[in-house]
Amino acid sequence: MLPATSKLCAAISYRHLRNMTGLRRQAAVAISQELSRLASHSPGPSTWIHQVRRRSSLLSSRLEEKPFSEMEMSYIKQGEEALQKSLRILEDQNDWKTETVAGNGDKVLSKVLPDVGKVFRLEVVVDQPLDTVYGELVDNMEQMGDWNPNVKEVRILERIGKDTVITHEKAAATPGNIVGPRDFVSVRCSRRRGSTCVLAGMSTTYGAMPEQEGFIRAENGPTCMVLRPLPGSPSQTRLTWLLSIDLKGWLPKTIINQVLSQTQVDFAKHLRQRLAR
Repeated sequence: MLPATSKLCAAISYRHLRNMTGLRRQAAVAISQELSRLASHSPGPSTWIHQVRRRSSLLSSRLEEKPFSEMEMSYIKQGEEALQKSLRILEDQNDWKTETVAGNGDKVLSKVLPDVGKVFRLEVVVDQPLDTVYGELVDNMEQMGDWNPNVKEVRILERIGKDTVITHEKAAATPGNIVGPRDFVSVRCSRRRGSTCVLAGMSTTYGAMPEQEGFIRAENGPTCMVLRPLPGSPSQTRLTWLLSIDLKGWLPKTIINQVLSQTQVDFAKHLRQRLAR
């Protein structure tokens, strides 16, 4: 099957064949089938991660009618890279240490990775169906500053296709200005596969958004949020948030760890309040 798939892919690389919709669709189907066959013959992670990683490949995703520029493709690939790296981190269940456990069961864990540094993982259950939570975090992304005091502003700078956006985020200073204002320029991608949604991102460069006066340009990623219906309770959503941030500047690690874990706990609280309205 694989040699035949390769020939089909080679065929659509010719300009005069690339515009043949039927051939492009046939290529996408063939690639998707081949990836499924290969995945079924190898041991994999837990079911939902395996499903998203297998189906999120750019080759097997829906072919867009509008061709992308070289720069747009680089952003799409960055988003895909953030998604794959994030899922690999979440896939490994070893060496996670508990940072915080709230009274309602919300939990923040952490681990140190050689090539990334310290990452944090929030695990919560939200009493709202998945579509409601997804709509707030993706469709209403730019309204996050209205309900999350830790976020001053989120602005979409550019949309690329249906799943990728470039954003500029301004984080509010912490109480007492222990950590001053930071901002981020990020590429974000969203994927919905079956009953699982993944929102992934990482820092990027964007010529139209240079460093801003009064803000330290921090870096994030790979980072992602995973949304899944709670088993046996479709009206509730399990949210996992992987957070990886370099705040830059001269800050003690103890302060950074405290701020980031508290930021995740606060996010869950404010998200529930927003959805309850």
